[in-house]
Formats: sequence, C-alpha cells, structure tokens
Amino acid sequence: MNWWMIFCLGVTTYTVVFFEASYHGFRNLTGAQVDLLPGLVVYVALAHGSRPVAIFSLVAGLLYDSVSVNPLGISVIPLLLIGMGVCQKRELILKDQRYAQVVLGMAASAIAPLLCWVLLLFAGRQPLVGWSSLWQWLVVTLVGGILTPVWFKVFGRLQVALNHPSMVESSAFRSDRQIQRGKH
Repeated sequence: MNWWMIFCLGVTTYTVVFFEASYHGFRNLTGAQVDLLPGLVVYVALAHGSRPVAIFSLVAGLLYDSVSVNPLGISVIPLLLIGMGVCQKRELILKDQRYAQVVLGMAASAIAPLLCWVLLLFAGRQPLVGWSSLWQWLVVTLVGGILTPVWFKVFGRLQVALNHPSMVESSAFRSDRQIQRGKH
C-alpha cells in the first residue's frame, strides 16, 4: 500500500461519511440511511491487511460518530471486529469474485448495525428500535452488499493507475539466443 492509495482511501472515507451525513434523498425515498463503511472495511481487509484495517476502522468510526448521534467511538469497534474477522480468513476468501464481495458486503452491512446496537445497550443508551428498524436493516444490508464490489472496482483501477508495474529482472542475454563460439 503506497502513500497515494492511503491518501485516496482517506479522501474516500471522508467523502463517504460526509455523503451519509448530508445527502437525504435515499433516506427520504426508502426510509433507511445507508452505511457504506462496512463494505469499505471489507475492501481494506481483503486488499491490504490488518494494520490498515485498524487505522481505517479508527478513523472512519470516529468520523462517522462525529456527525451522528452515537457516542464518540462506538462505531470503531464494529468496524474493527468486521475487518479483523475478514483479515483472519483472508487467504480462504475468493476476493476477486463478485459473488464473494457481495456476500461479504451484505454480511458486514448486516453485522455492523447489530454490533452497534448491542454496544449502545451495554453503554446504557436506549436506541429506538421498532418494526421499521427491520426494514431499515434489510435496506442497509442489501445496498451495502450491492455497493461493496464498487469499492473493489474503483480502488483496483486506482491501484493500476497509481502504481508502476514491476519489472522482471532479466539477465543481459536472451534465453532464446544461442551463442556461437569459434573462429568467426
């Protein structure tokens, strides 16, 4: 992970949190606020490893909590648990398959609000939960799963655009040439 990718991931995180806090069109249409951070943490976990997941979870969770009603830091733990869980099974996951990306995005988008709800209950808060919460949870899960492959595509293209292809070191002689030795 180079500095350009870190910068792009940071700008994307900030933009996503700002978009979630300021754009109300989708919320007015469906009655649910979409959370794109769990899908993004799935991308970071599969593409970059555990240290970037920890940093991303901390920054994204604090940014998200700073513009929401949640207590500061409560969103860090669900993002971190999801990211570390994906990192732990990273070698077994088919990260290039769209189906796997959608399933992981749906799972992460379903687990994050539940973990946040449990943490709010443990903190002594009483979040508003009703039958409409089931609809909101379903919408958040589906949209998060559908948009997770978008992160892989966008950052895959950025990776190609910002990184130089590695050159294979070769010897001075070509392997398909035969050296003629003699008097000539």
